[in-house]
Amino acid sequence: MYAALWRVLPGNRWAKAGQSLVLFLVVVALLFVVVFPAITPYLPFENVTIEPPPATPSPGATTP
Repeated sequence: MYAALWRVLPGNRWAKAGQSLVLFLVVVALLFVVVFPAITPYLPFENVTIEPPPATPSPGATTP
């Protein structure tokens, strides 16, 4: 896939590298601006179920 993209981009090696970098940054920006906010409500980040450990008596404490 990357080789096909490299062959399609116009210009010399430096122009292709710059265009590849710009394309990469555009994809990352679209992910952060559009995709990630759209899927956030479906992810379980707010449904954390951590329970405190059970209480253990301290050494030397007497039980009734």
